Amino acid sequence: MQSLSENQADVIVVGAGPAGSTTAYHLAQAGLDVLLLEKTAFPREKICGDGLTPRAVTQLVRMGIDTSESNGWLHNKGLRILAGGVTLTLDWPELAAHPNYGLVRPRADFDELLARQARKAGARVLENCNVTGPILDPRTSRITGVTAKLGPEKTETEFRAPLVVAADGNSTRLSIAMGLHKREDRPMGVAYRAYYKNPRHNDDYLESWLELSDAKNPDRLLPGYGWIFGMGDGTSNIGLGILDTSKAFGHVDYRDMMRRWLASTPEEWELTEENRTCPIRGAALPMGFNRKPHYTRGLLLVGDAGGMVNPFNGEGIPYAMESGELAARVIAQANARTGTYARELALSDYPRILGETYGGYYTLGRLFVKLIGNPKVMQLATQRGLSHPMLMKFTLKLLANLTDPRGGDAMDRIINGIAKVTPRA
Repeated sequence: MQSLSENQADVIVVGAGPAGSTTAYHLAQAGLDVLLLEKTAFPREKICGDGLTPRAVTQLVRMGIDTSESNGWLHNKGLRILAGGVTLTLDWPELAAHPNYGLVRPRADFDELLARQARKAGARVLENCNVTGPILDPRTSRITGVTAKLGPEKTETEFRAPLVVAADGNSTRLSIAMGLHKREDRPMGVAYRAYYKNPRHNDDYLESWLELSDAKNPDRLLPGYGWIFGMGDGTSNIGLGILDTSKAFGHVDYRDMMRRWLASTPEEWELTEENRTCPIRGAALPMGFNRKPHYTRGLLLVGDAGGMVNPFNGEGIPYAMESGELAARVIAQANARTGTYARELALSDYPRILGETYGGYYTLGRLFVKLIGNPKVMQLATQRGLSHPMLMKFTLKLLANLTDPRGGDAMDRIINGIAKVTPRA
């Protein structure tokens, strides 16, 4: 059993994924005593495409992580889009705010690297620590800590802190225990992926399939979208996703869909069942702020726990990391103040900052999701759009949220301007 002092901190962060480790890192950098509680032990697998856009690279650099190829990162130059028999290759834009390259790295390695960086900054990281619920002040219903089962023995343990950050993903049992349930009026996606041995593993472009052919029925398309991301180690991360705006959502065998799509790809790619190296596994993609409020009674939500996946492209890691840094910044400000009112004033600014940063953009994303849920709209968009490279360059910036926030080119100004005047999600 740990001593009482070891079980106390300025802040408890629940979950050591990208959101939690980033939060803990920036809190530790600000001089706060942080407990980062991870229910499993590293390395551990997470369902993800493993591809990172330049927006995520920016956050890694901010954490002082070496993103060079010599440090095990596979760099990519941009995005290749396939639909309607057309292939369009787009380089990542040249921006002041973000680098012009993306990365690929397995999540098991990636998450462990971030947790190590948080520990290096001074955070106390506890693995095999399964948080079971909040500890509430009986007078105010404010969270004052968490209960957990610690270690292989699953020892019942309590951890105390005046502030707790929920970074426990889409399931976020902690948020639910605090009465925060997901909003049904926000988009939700699901993604399935596996690794395949194949000769295209060194591809230096991320590949996105907007249409999926069906080997069993070549005259029809499968619902959803797909990706092929080379890992550089002899395998590719290959997966597909579908949004709940599609009529097929929840009514199809996703694993069978994957097999039928890959069976339609060129034979020389070798994307066969024999070359699959792991089971096909799936995960939910909580989008567009599908759980609110992001701050209440001493609890802050970051990453998937707060539904921060980008509705435009299903990307979650950069928003998990960015929200973690924003939360840490707000907590550090609150911690520096004296008096309950002054601290709460600082903490209550967190939802406003998130809304100002992502609200309008996520509203646009919700509208986009509804549109592409109609197969006819999606087909028209791909047929007309892919034949116009300049339009697709604009679309890439919009979908990947890659613009310079101040200045930039005409495309940046248009995207930023529209997002600013659009009502917040």
